[in-house]
Amino acid sequence: MRTAPPFNEQDLAAMRLAIDASAQALERGDMPFGATLVAPDGRVLMTVMNNQNTAADCTGHAEMVLVRRAQKELGLEAMRGATVYASGEPCAMCCGAMFWGGIGRVIYAASTVQIGDALGGPLLPLRAAGVVQGAAPALSVEGPLLGDEAVMVLQRFGA
Repeated sequence: MRTAPPFNEQDLAAMRLAIDASAQALERGDMPFGATLVAPDGRVLMTVMNNQNTAADCTGHAEMVLVRRAQKELGLEAMRGATVYASGEPCAMCCGAMFWGGIGRVIYAASTVQIGDALGGPLLPLRAAGVVQGAAPALSVEGPLLGDEAVMVLQRFGA
């Protein structure tokens, strides 16, 4: 897991899309998480929101929504080697979905620890890098990037 830059302007812009989506999810009554899919050539392919409450789906984490929607709308090949920008560090379920979808890189904003501190409640203590450690092909996990901005949205949950 890489914890320090070099993140570039494209990384910052894509992460801000994910964080904006997390705020939109919160406003519509869902958990405050968002994710952005960026193709290997740098094109933003889509940004989605968590939909656990509005879809009545406990697996409606932003990364799961992203993988499902990307495969349906763009095809599995579009995810091969792509990057997911997640407003929160992905859980084990989401890491598995991204791995099986062929994602090559994940960058997160708020860490698992920051999420737990901000939201309380149930928490899987597994870190994303540990979940995918030794995966073949590799799934790179990097972060935090703009963690403080993501935490500000998380702290509005329940406020």
